[in-house]
Amino acid sequence: QVQLVESGGGSVQSGGSLRLSCAASRYPSSSGCMTWFRQAPGKEREGVATIKTDGTTMYTDSVKGRFTISQDNAKKTSYLQMDSLKPEDTAMYYCAVRLGGVSWRGCLSFYVMDYWGKGTLVTISS
Repeated sequence: QVQLVESGGGSVQSGGSLRLSCAASRYPSSSGCMTWFRQAPGKEREGVATIKTDGTTMYTDSVKGRFTISQDNAKKTSYLQMDSLKPEDTAMYYCAVRLGGVSWRGCLSFYVMDYWGKGTLVTISS
């Protein structure tokens, strides 16, 4: 079992910033990834940003240039810095881990993840 604990959610106004953290009890191998997902009410869960242990990153188009994923491998922690937030960024944010054996493109897909955190709520007001 792998435990993932998210923190850092909250409520901010449009244009503001938040930094989410995800502490993992186990970090993925070089062929795995840590990914941040979000799910807004009535919408499907979508992959927002993902990172490999070598620091390679990938983002969904709607957050490129505004969100930055990073990690501290020694602390087994992933971070999601969210700037220039918009009301449409309002969602429950989850971190997830695929421990290994996945194609890089698959790392933004929710169905390939092995373990999930419980989520942290982000609310952006206009």
